[in-house]
Amino acid sequence: MYPYTNYYDAVYRQSNALIQEIEQAINGEYSAIECYTRLANLASNKKEREQILEIREDEVRHYQQFVHLYQRLTGHPPQPKITEECPDSYVKGLKFAIEDEQKTVDFYMEIADKATDPMVQAAFRRAAVDEQNHAVWFLYFFTKGKS
Repeated sequence: MYPYTNYYDAVYRQSNALIQEIEQAINGEYSAIECYTRLANLASNKKEREQILEIREDEVRHYQQFVHLYQRLTGHPPQPKITEECPDSYVKGLKFAIEDEQKTVDFYMEIADKATDPMVQAAFRRAAVDEQNHAVWFLYFFTKGKS
């Protein structure tokens, strides 16, 4: 005979895991917004400052989308917190941002691949593309600053 499977529990576990991942993404975006504000103020020129502020605006948009998803799934707003400290120097901040953005791309793609809700999939795939673009900008500024 077939073993008893409680599909409700399986769906609940999947949903709970998704909520935790969205909460982690919210905290990551919240931390990035704070960090990139600081990094923009440390930028060596106006062009870099403006580009970092544009990246920050992308992070604000991601944050808002993820908060919306979280509220839709849980019925209440998240309690965001800073989970990563931003380095105090511009070059260290750029290096930190490159690595963080690259890790975030992988994390967001994993969420998108596991999600069954098309709205969640689309939000995280789009955010992953943005994060990859951010990493390239930060790498450009980092490399330019080293030469």
